[in-house]
Amino acid sequence: MLEIKNLTKVYKGGKKAVSNLNLSVEAGDIYGFIGHNGAGKTTTIKCIVGIHDFDEGEILVNGMSVKEEPLQCKAVMAFIPDNPDLYEYLTGIQYLNFIADIFDVSASEREARIKEEADAFEITSALGDLISSYSHGMKQKLAIIGALLHRPKLLILDEPFVGLDPKATLVLKNKMHELCKEGSAIFFSTHVLDVAEKLCNKVAIIRGGQLIASGNMEELTQNSSLESVFMEVISND
Repeated sequence: MLEIKNLTKVYKGGKKAVSNLNLSVEAGDIYGFIGHNGAGKTTTIKCIVGIHDFDEGEILVNGMSVKEEPLQCKAVMAFIPDNPDLYEYLTGIQYLNFIADIFDVSASEREARIKEEADAFEITSALGDLISSYSHGMKQKLAIIGALLHRPKLLILDEPFVGLDPKATLVLKNKMHELCKEGSAIFFSTHVLDVAEKLCNKVAIIRGGQLIASGNMEELTQNSSLESVFMEVISND
């Protein structure tokens, strides 16, 4: 579903944010992407979703190149940033209908899905309000609902649990599992290692823009914890 081959991203001044990164995310995977601040997680994600160009390598989404077929790639994916920047002059329901229009979700499907997701995240009563009146957590919930409307084949999230209350966090975890059971794949960055350990079946650890460990969660952690593995590989590197 997602293939990253020899990805290299260099910023102005010659700083290598990501260097020769190789990852493969398959349908059904919940893939955790972890590393300290400045490790290259967000840069990698922005390259995947088309926000950043990159200098070397290739990124394929469902077999399509993000450089050569950007619109086709974006049609089958969804991205939730760590700080959702939404159209604050719209109401919640206007925003969701706008997203549904972009992804060509039919009227009957969008109505059912908006009701289902808004009820689950408990913001149905606020959908008629301007987004400018929403708290950070409510904006995050609205962004998540918008991302789920077209049932993306690939869901990309950057620190998705920041700003969510415990109940919304549990709802999002369940939604992630449901999406993967339908054949989609999820790739997300997080600093919350215990959440990643319980939620993900695969994980990758990045440091200084370079991949230093990756694989199945069970094989990587064995009789240890993800936190212990993370600290060990960071120290050894």
